[in-house]
Amino acid sequence: MSLSVGTEPEIAPSQPRRRIPFWAWPLGLAAILVVLSVIRLVTGIGDISSSGTLGATLALAMPLALAGLGGLWSERAGVINIGLEGMMILGTWGAAFGAIHGGPWAGVLGAMVCGAIGGLVHALATVTFGVDHIVSGVALNIVALGAASYLAARFFGELEGGSDVQSPPLPSLPKVGIPGLSEPLKSVEDEGWFFVSELAALLRAATTNLSLLTVIALLIVVGTWWLLWRTSFGLRVRSCGESPVAAETLGINVYLYKYVAVTASGALAGLGGGFLAMVASNAYRESQTDGRGYIGLAAMIFGNWRPGGVLMGSGLFGFMDALQLRGGGAAIHALLLLIGVLLLALGVWQIVRRQRFVQGTLAIVIGIAVALLWFVSETVPGDVTRFAPHLTTLLVLAFASQRLRMPESNGKVYRRGEGH
Repeated sequence: MSLSVGTEPEIAPSQPRRRIPFWAWPLGLAAILVVLSVIRLVTGIGDISSSGTLGATLALAMPLALAGLGGLWSERAGVINIGLEGMMILGTWGAAFGAIHGGPWAGVLGAMVCGAIGGLVHALATVTFGVDHIVSGVALNIVALGAASYLAARFFGELEGGSDVQSPPLPSLPKVGIPGLSEPLKSVEDEGWFFVSELAALLRAATTNLSLLTVIALLIVVGTWWLLWRTSFGLRVRSCGESPVAAETLGINVYLYKYVAVTASGALAGLGGGFLAMVASNAYRESQTDGRGYIGLAAMIFGNWRPGGVLMGSGLFGFMDALQLRGGGAAIHALLLLIGVLLLALGVWQIVRRQRFVQGTLAIVIGIAVALLWFVSETVPGDVTRFAPHLTTLLVLAFASQRLRMPESNGKVYRRGEGH
């Protein structure tokens, strides 16, 4: 017997799940632009919602989104993937090696192949040999760091413009845009109109000088949703993460689907590393990922193991990264007001609607403290500014953890024949 899209077995506890309707996404985006408009008017910091900041957000969010999607593929099949960071590291080297020897698209392919090799190693350890998923992922991160360092010294050290810790400059990927829109949208953005200028800035960032790999990454997000939630293949993958025993009784080769999902996970994480080397930068550099594999994993958890949520979480972390790079302490300081208000609202909601008094009170106390910090200070120290994206990761995970539900059998060692 085999699975079909319309006949999903009972593989997890039956819980009502509220799906976000399609119309809620543009409405949510409009709400975000309204909030950014209010912050800009109250604080006077124009760069907080400029097209430059939003364009940088898009570029910085894509590696995180690709890593998060990689984690989603693996964990939906029941394999925890802490090794995303290592797979991204392998992808940065693979992108540089491929681009130097075969051009930019060979670099994209090289990033995916090297990341997929890391995913295959993780699958071999966890699926075939039953190694603890966390141990395997951490070991992969350590080995990948050393392997990339050795390979960089071996292949880039004697090249012109290269060294033991970086590659020569890499060829650029094509960029796309809609001609004739940039200048009119810039004029509207410069007017400083409430909401309208923010909308113009967003449209300008999304239609001007956009790397083709960014467009491909966005299509991969949509493709992941369609493949995992709208096809029988995706149903089988998800069944392996919810109840591999039930999936096996229905004739599914659980090992095969886990291998496919974890290898795809590595390819996506590797592509995220390639994005860092070829789009966010123009060369491979040692320690280039800077923990983004872990932030991508956090984005996946924040997104509740769903592609749309991964994109939202990556956008949030990318926005914080863009602010600290472009606006520095002044822009991060302006965000303190927003963070304080959101924490206060979250605390009231936790107490009134969820009856969670401890969590609600904690959120309110932290919100008041953050708001007071905004009132009594004029900027944020540089050390805090650089730590802002990682601090955002911790706060989001702390307050979002109440609504999360991971796949039922995620992280559990499965052995063929357990259901017999």
